[in-house]
Amino acid sequence: MFYDVDGPIQEFSWGKFVIAGREHSKTFDTKAGVGKDIRLIGKDVSKWAERKGHMLSEDMITEIFNKDVDILIIGLGATGALVCPASVQYYIRQHGIKKLILLKTQEACKKYNEIYKSGKKVALLAHGTC
Repeated sequence: MFYDVDGPIQEFSWGKFVIAGREHSKTFDTKAGVGKDIRLIGKDVSKWAERKGHMLSEDMITEIFNKDVDILIIGLGATGALVCPASVQYYIRQHGIKKLILLKTQEACKKYNEIYKSGKKVALLAHGTC
């Protein structure tokens, strides 16, 4: 679990994010906000619908480029099950992202808040389960 009352990401637990006071989650029978996989730029959260399975591909990295983002953080899931191959990391860097950070989602949320609070242009793609 992750808590930060001062961050844009205020909470993360299995399948659930609270961002700027709004819950985003999905369980077997209920869904809130955009669901359990998110794209976050500043405080603007949207569904990361392109993520399928646990192996990232270039076509899953969407709506990040041309958004004036210098740093992209990818939350690899609560247990780190999501894999980001070297070819996808290269693709991201070739499209103007100066720094790429890969972390389990709990640590990714913490790092996102730190960078956001420092005033740098940061984005997050995060898988909320496994």
